[in-house]
Amino acid sequence: MEMLINREFPKRPEKNKLDELKSIGSATISAELKHLAGIEDSFMLGPKTCNPGQSIAGPAITLQFMPIREDYYKDEAEYQNVEEQLHRHALYLAEAGDIIVVDARGDLQSGVFGEMMVSYFQGKGGEGMIIDGCIRDSRKALETGLGIWSRGFTPNYHIQTGIFPFSVNHPIACGGRLVFPGDIIVADDDGSVVIPLKLVDGLLEKAGSHKEWERFTKMKLLEGGDLRKYYPLNEEAQIEYELWLKNNPDQ
Repeated sequence: MEMLINREFPKRPEKNKLDELKSIGSATISAELKHLAGIEDSFMLGPKTCNPGQSIAGPAITLQFMPIREDYYKDEAEYQNVEEQLHRHALYLAEAGDIIVVDARGDLQSGVFGEMMVSYFQGKGGEGMIIDGCIRDSRKALETGLGIWSRGFTPNYHIQTGIFPFSVNHPIACGGRLVFPGDIIVADDDGSVVIPLKLVDGLLEKAGSHKEWERFTKMKLLEGGDLRKYYPLNEEAQIEYELWLKNNPDQ
């Protein structure tokens, strides 16, 4: 089987930018991508958090699965030479802070990664995995603490049923969204979103200010403030917000 591996990768953003995107969160990012670039839907439908409360942000290393066709692929070779297990090579390419994004065709039978692969990636400093499919060894895999978003769990290994790893670090579809290698992924309890790499700086500027006024708005609403005044800020509330911001520069 031909090993379809793209070893080129865009320059990764500075960690402080990724940390800021993580703090902004997927909901605000989804809305601001629409306003900033007309991206109607950046949400990867299907994968859900396996560890509620976790948030991750990082560049995408992509892995694509395809349906097994016996004239092209037979699984015997993988277990005669484990380096032909293509899904390993996505992990080999990854650096600390990266996110493995997997198009497993929404398959609910085969586990893309299990305990040992997840442990290896966690040990490398991996940020997380977004899998449009399943993992196996779920309890022990999740005990590693790695952030994992998937469709579910299965006892089957990655090629036991009807799919096989086809390419690494090429454009894929994950949860119905186009993902290029190096795109930035942000995932939390609301789900995972895809940010085109070229939009990161503009998004940080726009979404960062959004996060600031929403903090003020939430405070006022919890104090009993009028929704019509504070969400969104009307002209009077905007003046009030700017004064609050001036008097609370560390907010």
